[in-house]
Amino acid sequence: MAAGNSPLEGLVVVAVEQAVAAPFCTARLADAGARVIKIERPEGDFARFYDDATPAGSSYFVWLNRGKRSVVLDLSKARARAQLEAIIARADILVQNLKPGAMERLGLKIERLRQDFPALICCSITGYGDSGPLAARKAYDLLVQAESGLASITGGPGEPARAGISVVDIATGATAHAAILEALIARSHTGKGADIRVSMFDVMADWLTVPLLNAEAGKPPKRVGLAHPSIAPYGVFATQDGRGILISIQSEREWRVFCADVLGDAAMASDPRFCRNVARVKNRAETDGAVGRAFASLRADDLIKLLNDADIAFAEVNDMAALSRHPHLRRIMVETEAGEVSFPAPAPVLQGSTPHYGAVPALGDHTDAVLAEFAGGV
Repeated sequence: MAAGNSPLEGLVVVAVEQAVAAPFCTARLADAGARVIKIERPEGDFARFYDDATPAGSSYFVWLNRGKRSVVLDLSKARARAQLEAIIARADILVQNLKPGAMERLGLKIERLRQDFPALICCSITGYGDSGPLAARKAYDLLVQAESGLASITGGPGEPARAGISVVDIATGATAHAAILEALIARSHTGKGADIRVSMFDVMADWLTVPLLNAEAGKPPKRVGLAHPSIAPYGVFATQDGRGILISIQSEREWRVFCADVLGDAAMASDPRFCRNVARVKNRAETDGAVGRAFASLRADDLIKLLNDADIAFAEVNDMAALSRHPHLRRIMVETEAGEVSFPAPAPVLQGSTPHYGAVPALGDHTDAVLAEFAGGV
């Protein structure tokens, strides 16, 4: 957001965080103008070292830590714990994703902090929640993809697969972000903070509602690769010149237009085997076979023109190189200790506002300044 016109300007966020889920949440708070104080262990957030894709180090860290203040505290030491509490005492929001019970072992039990600082909004991110048989288990993105069943419906028929991005972490961070904003609105009316608990497993279970309900109805979804388990035709088909085009038919009106204007077979739309989506899914092999033969007879550019003219939804199957040069890719430039790094812009666009994104901090960049301001007497 534009400097001086940021919706969260003046708010202080303490982030006792690492990896992806909590940093995703607090990066969005920082983008909106909040002052995010990131507490790091002496060796740093381990996400700093996931890869070396940028001059400043990990792609994950550069992406998710812009605009934050890095403060190094060794929380095994009593003085550091007292300094952290002094910072929390003047904060509006606390976000933490340590293992369940870790904050309590540090003498910073959330319930006690909420009692001492009643306006404080606390958001705790865990793998499986605070209770139950898996509560104490370590949880990372791919582990929860497997445990929740997401991997069982991802990939092709041969075997389960990981979603290609850290979808559990990102979904959890986005959920936490939304819950914090709701709590801020509530606090503006009541003056009271909140105790928010978000588990990665709960987030994925929520997102998996559709396949779960189908499975419980006796129709467990199958892994179908780049296709849709309950809509046909909805998948990738190769053109004469070998390009993959993914199409999606969402209604019977679209199906009739598609048959007439793209497949060149208007009668197919009224064939009992294909006239309704349920029938097309039941006869998916025949449906896809007809589409595949038609697409294989056309060059990609000619097919794309037909699809555009018929207003049929489609996409080209791109890779990261194609994304890098995609005409719709918006980028931002962020400062790091090793120079500027360019990467995709956050999705929200606020008309009439010029966004500002802070620098990615080096480890401990702001330790002395923050401690002097918030914990000078500790």
